[in-house]
Amino acid sequence: MEVRAVTRGMPASPRKVRLILERLPGLSVDQALALLRYVPSPHARTISKTVLSAAANAENNYNLDVDELYIKRAYADEGRTLKRFRPRSRGRVSPILKRSSHITIILDQREA
Repeated sequence: MEVRAVTRGMPASPRKVRLILERLPGLSVDQALALLRYVPSPHARTISKTVLSAAANAENNYNLDVDELYIKRAYADEGRTLKRFRPRSRGRVSPILKRSSHITIILDQREA
């Protein structure tokens, strides 16, 4: 049974978040949390909260054992982009795109 958790509107570029998420599939929940604890990125904390939320969803909503769960898929989609502008020389402007992302973690139960 697949269980999922989604974090929407995280203020980070999906490209940067995917660099962390590509390491997670195949790991158990405990291994993923241990890995995320030592990843040198400020976004790893939000990703670990999403993993914990998916584990809590599995335990409370579906009565699954957290020790038997592993991360089946982890991906980041593009969220809302805030468009800002920076003044440049000679009266021109340059766009600044403040990107956000939607993180999805899908857990599944290991086959015994």
